[in-house]
Amino acid sequence: MAGLSGVPVIILKEGSERESGKNAQHRNILAAKAVAEAVRTTLGPKGMDKMLIDGSGDATITNDGATILREMDIENPVAKMIVEVAKAQDDEIGDGTTTAVIIAGKLLEKAEALLEQDVHPTVIVQGYKQAAAKAQEVLKKMAIDVSGDQEMLLKIARTSIRGKGTEMALDRLSQISVDAARAVVGFEGKDIEENIKMVHIPGGRIEESSINYGIVLEKERTSPQMPKSIKNARIMLLEGTLELKKLGTDAKITITEAKNLSSFKEGEEKIIKEQVDAIIATGANVVFCEKGIGVFAQGYLANRGILAARRVKREDLKMLALATGAKLVGDVMQLRPEDLGSAALVEERRVGKEKQMIFVEGCEKARAISIILHGVS
Repeated sequence: MAGLSGVPVIILKEGSERESGKNAQHRNILAAKAVAEAVRTTLGPKGMDKMLIDGSGDATITNDGATILREMDIENPVAKMIVEVAKAQDDEIGDGTTTAVIIAGKLLEKAEALLEQDVHPTVIVQGYKQAAAKAQEVLKKMAIDVSGDQEMLLKIARTSIRGKGTEMALDRLSQISVDAARAVVGFEGKDIEENIKMVHIPGGRIEESSINYGIVLEKERTSPQMPKSIKNARIMLLEGTLELKKLGTDAKITITEAKNLSSFKEGEEKIIKEQVDAIIATGANVVFCEKGIGVFAQGYLANRGILAARRVKREDLKMLALATGAKLVGDVMQLRPEDLGSAALVEERRVGKEKQMIFVEGCEKARAISIILHGVS
């Protein structure tokens, strides 16, 4: 905002302070270094745990850098940027948050010394960019391929898991992580974890967690008359619906006689029966539907010994396609036997006290899998 004389007029809240120049740079760097210092002592095999107490008095004990920074109440904008560095590292890699923050703090510490020598910030930034490029070049030369080294992969997994509060099942979770990554590596998806579905089941011990070479759905059979278990499953994935579409808002059907109503319902049932017959003709015995399955279709499928689930999430359908080899089909009448996927077993099971889930297991050459995690909460 400019005054009449052309001199900027800056309006601040009462009690606010304004700093500029080297003093502002120094204060900002100091705040960032303080954040780095807060997590520095958690690094390494002899790293110490931190006890964090929030405003409500709840305590958290951890040596995970991302957790510590997430729980800290930080107001300084530069310090918040350091927290974002840790968050980006955690989202992208899942580990190394403390290291990333410490490096950022050290870079700022060295930059402060250069600023004291009147080196311009732009020159410092350019130098750091050149150093980053050189560091990547050196790291690529140092890197070794460990994809076939099971023991090394387990060590890497154990290092990543430590500090997350799950050390009591360290070996079990490390083995699951390595097996899951090796099962889907090289298949489609920008990240490996896009082909891994995490299923959280409250109850039981964390040691009971397991890997399923298939997909677990938080769904149950559409009808209790359907079989609970299908061996040597032939799986159909339907993007559409197995119920008649509702009429448009302006559409009307006038029926003047009772016999016409009966004929109308028979016509509806005939359409559904033709669709179900088309499914049966391909040899399918399991149907996963993205949308609804009508009452008549449910009964007809149950009578023919077919297990079906409705309103399956599209993301789950895509993972089922990767796991079973099935193709997503929009029109039932165009379904072909080669569009079906396969699994050794599809079974509905009770999980916990009340929840039911459908397990698709034994998928040969599965390109998507599930990790089932148990826990007390």
